Amino acid sequence: MNLRPLGDRVIVKRVDSETKTASGIVIPEAAAEKPDQGEVLAVGPGKRNDKGEIQALTVKVGDRVLFGKYSGQTVKVAGDELLVMKEDDLFAVVEK
Repeated sequence: MNLRPLGDRVIVKRVDSETKTASGIVIPEAAAEKPDQGEVLAVGPGKRNDKGEIQALTVKVGDRVLFGKYSGQTVKVAGDELLVMKEDDLFAVVEK
């Protein structure tokens, strides 16, 4: 990837949502909602605090994160749809 986020921004790729419910019903792709989980592909250096020092981000590359349905800005890079968002737009890191 040739994107490097600035400041406290992260680049996230949505993970594919389940196409089958727990009871076995197959959900067509057209009816499925966009997933609200993704994998962090890149992180910026961090945000400057009041003293001018850079405070590192708490997420790292490879983390699986939860975010809001309308969070971030969608960009297309090499055919992939990616989201660029601030770390504040992330809700949680999904622990494995």
